[in-house]
Amino acid sequence: MAELKIGEQSKPRFEFRSFGQNFCEAHKRMARLSVPVPEKVWERSSDEIYIISAKNDINNTKIRDGKMDIKTFVQSVDGLEQWNPLMKGEFPISREVLEKEVFPAFMVEMPALTKDSYTYEEFIGMVKACPDLAAVRVHKQRFGYMVNGTICEVGNVLINGAKVVTINSESTEIEDIKKTVADVGLQGVENINYLQAIKRVIGMSDKPLANE
Repeated sequence: MAELKIGEQSKPRFEFRSFGQNFCEAHKRMARLSVPVPEKVWERSSDEIYIISAKNDINNTKIRDGKMDIKTFVQSVDGLEQWNPLMKGEFPISREVLEKEVFPAFMVEMPALTKDSYTYEEFIGMVKACPDLAAVRVHKQRFGYMVNGTICEVGNVLINGAKVVTINSESTEIEDIKKTVADVGLQGVENINYLQAIKRVIGMSDKPLANE
């Protein structure tokens, strides 16, 4: 089995992730069970904008450092989700990319595009003008671990300023994720991806988070 390296791309990974208010016990076990990881992933912070669509749960769109990244849901196996890159782009972004890739991924009505390219501010303006879309600020403080050969993290996440906690395990090997979920005490906890968690926090979905 090829060894997974944190921060490096490999073949599409499966993921268990959940969101709630408190995963202290699971976090403690994850930290204890982790092998040493590179110092660069001990703690990382980022500020991102997620574009959330009321019409779509299969395309995950986020913007970080002026770059747009869209991943698409591939399949669910034993409750674990697999996502694949769909598009990467930078601002200013061309009308052609918006017409052919970005707005189709949101599954909403195409706005009138009259320019050849659009800045980040212009794009966000179009998002805010669409009643089925929301631009959501997400700040992440992530702590990285590796348990049973799976890439793990616990994160403090601010979704439009509302604090939640996320915990995850991901790998190309499904059985390794299952073992990690059991070892850290997360059996039976709902697998919730970022799209679902953000929708629940902003009120686009009325479902609760994992331990509310």
